[in-house]
Amino acid sequence: MPELPEVETIKRGLSSLIINRTVDQVVFDNPKSFPNSPSDVKQFLIGAKITQVNRRGKALILTLDNSYALIIHLKMTGQLVYDGPDQHFGAGHPNDSLIRRLPDKTTRVTITFTDGTRLFFNDQRKFGWVRLYPAAEICRITFFERLGPEPLDPDFTWQMLKNRLVRRQRSTIKAALLDQSVIAGVGNIYADESLWGAKIHPGTLVEALNDPDYKRLHKALIEILTLAINKGGSTDRNYVNAKGERGNYLEFARVFRREGQTCPRCATVIEKTRIGGRGTHFCPHCQHLKSINRYNKQ
Repeated sequence: MPELPEVETIKRGLSSLIINRTVDQVVFDNPKSFPNSPSDVKQFLIGAKITQVNRRGKALILTLDNSYALIIHLKMTGQLVYDGPDQHFGAGHPNDSLIRRLPDKTTRVTITFTDGTRLFFNDQRKFGWVRLYPAAEICRITFFERLGPEPLDPDFTWQMLKNRLVRRQRSTIKAALLDQSVIAGVGNIYADESLWGAKIHPGTLVEALNDPDYKRLHKALIEILTLAINKGGSTDRNYVNAKGERGNYLEFARVFRREGQTCPRCATVIEKTRIGGRGTHFCPHCQHLKSINRYNKQ
């Protein structure tokens, strides 16, 4: 599943291509991928113009000019491919559907615009979906209601990070960061990278952290996520950037998938373990496992 930088990269690519395009036709092959009533599609999607492309957590929101919106979640193997006479790009799972003639056997939804250009939603495993919602109801969708704050929002302070994390004070900090109800969009790659940046062992319990820890983690999260977006996201198996090119963040990764190599900060050999069922990378020298001191947590 993509993390925040990958979906943000896709959002930025789509924003340059589909805004102000009007939907002329929609076809789909599987109701699981496009769970919308024909009457709603006819009334609220056909003839509507896309006015904005936004991201919330790991989902995309295509706002229409009639107070409705399309919510898109790529899940494990989804793709979005735009095809026009002068421009073609694919974003998502990097199989040949990104570059070959579409639709193909993985195409679940095809949106044709009035100018003849098309947006394809491909999905090999059929876990992803494209849903039509009234824009005013998006915030009440269970999926979004459960999401925590966006870590790159200007009002996301270290105090907010602390307040969100202490809700899971008996959890490891790695598990808490992966909880989308705590913070939106952070997954395995960027949790490991941010904890390395903050010099926090991923197995440390949240209740063992103090204010300096939260300040360092807040700073590291923002720096890592921003760098990853600038580098087009990661090359982690399933995702390429919005122009169909592999992202290159992992070329700059400090610990993720670098077990057996030396830490770029102290030259200690990076180790890999499992925390909360997830492969976890860390430096045993820079990231000490912190014990709980209930009397000195300032």
